[in-house]
Amino acid sequence: MIYITGDTHGDQVMWYNNIDSFLKPGDTIIVAGDFGKGFYDGPFWSEELFYDHLEEQGYTVLFCDGNHDDIDSLNRIEEAKWNGGRVHFIRDNVIHLMRGEIYTIDGAKVFVMGGGYSLDKERRIPGESWWPGEMPREAEYQNARYNLERSNFKVDYILTHTAPTEAIDQMVDLDLPMMRAATEELPLNKCLQSIAKATSYRKWYFGHFHIDAELENNQLALKNAIRELHTGEIVKMRV
Repeated sequence: MIYITGDTHGDQVMWYNNIDSFLKPGDTIIVAGDFGKGFYDGPFWSEELFYDHLEEQGYTVLFCDGNHDDIDSLNRIEEAKWNGGRVHFIRDNVIHLMRGEIYTIDGAKVFVMGGGYSLDKERRIPGESWWPGEMPREAEYQNARYNLERSNFKVDYILTHTAPTEAIDQMVDLDLPMMRAATEELPLNKCLQSIAKATSYRKWYFGHFHIDAELENNQLALKNAIRELHTGEIVKMRV
């Protein structure tokens, strides 16, 4: 089975209790950004030992990057091709899905666009807990447009960290208890909005706003829910 969930923020205890114990060999879990690359030192293992632990499991971890991921260290990993798009392999079964790429996963086309803005930037340390590459570069926006054009603006699923402006506006209108949107993130939100208008898709999954919600236009905000990718049904709530 293929599942998708929200930000995991480098939380070893949550991962061990909620994901390790849930997944079966052959399963795949997708994290909608803020996987926590650079933050996984924890009570069980160092970060690298944690990835060694994941490598020993029978499941696969896929993630797009968010603003709480060390994008600098990810970009130092040699690029590889996987299921039709460019990736970074942290381990053979722990895979960073890169910005603007399209992958074939379980027979479905999945468009991915990571990136986001850190509202807590002033409280973080450059190079240790914050990285200037958290927002996409122009070349990454262009890569997204190029790949969507090649797919005739038709995919099955869209995976992002932040959301298009229409989703943010709806969450605000519904007065949902969400993390507030950053004005500095608006160029990325507007880019995603243009993608939403131009692209045919079945479901759009995003994290970032620390809320679980089902919105219009088949857009789903993820936090603690673990959903089945194809149906969108919640199969478990993380605690």
